[in-house]
Amino acid sequence: MTEQKEKEILKKVDHTLLLQTATWDEIKTICDDAMRYSTASVCIPPCFVKRAKDYVKDRMRVCTVIGFPNGNVTTEVKAYETKDAIANGADEIDMVINIGMLKDRNYEYVENEIRKLKGICGKRILKVIIETCLLTDAEKIRMCEIVTASGADFIKTSTGFSKSGATFEDVALFRKHVGPGVKIKAAGGIKSLEDAEKFIGLGASRLGTSRIVKIIKEQECGKAN
Repeated sequence: MTEQKEKEILKKVDHTLLLQTATWDEIKTICDDAMRYSTASVCIPPCFVKRAKDYVKDRMRVCTVIGFPNGNVTTEVKAYETKDAIANGADEIDMVINIGMLKDRNYEYVENEIRKLKGICGKRILKVIIETCLLTDAEKIRMCEIVTASGADFIKTSTGFSKSGATFEDVALFRKHVGPGVKIKAAGGIKSLEDAEKFIGLGASRLGTSRIVKIIKEQECGKAN
């Protein structure tokens, strides 16, 4: 793969660290790497948003997660988390839907919750995580419709904390069923530059992953040696 192609992929990466054990030193490292490799953003836990934004300033977009990873806190809790994240400097918000409400076919609840958070985000990007590995194809298609109707900016495959992450089939399904203006984020289990390139080709304009930057760094170390 050419260096130019690698750079194009990196521009679509939300360089991610959401592990429960994450420390500030580790968050600082991914911020440094994100700035060095010009990724789309860093995606980090809410507790680090203020410190990270103070550190990167306008050199990198800071993304955080809401209702993560299960999605079944109340809408008011998600609203508070979103307001707090924005007050701390978050540029982008990735929220987890209430999957139980979706499976109960309480579509109004799911859509209203997304609408509420988008209202809080305003011009900031809101990505909606639907956790595809827990859904039927019919439920995925319904979520494409709900996300489109809600005014959110992205539909996102996965948290990376459930049974599996993004699949090529799910991204292709999203592309077929989302409305105009809704973008796609593939997240979880993206293991190679070739996988990343295929996800982009299928319609993803963001990739949630920590591995792509690691691969590029390892390649550079190999060339240096």
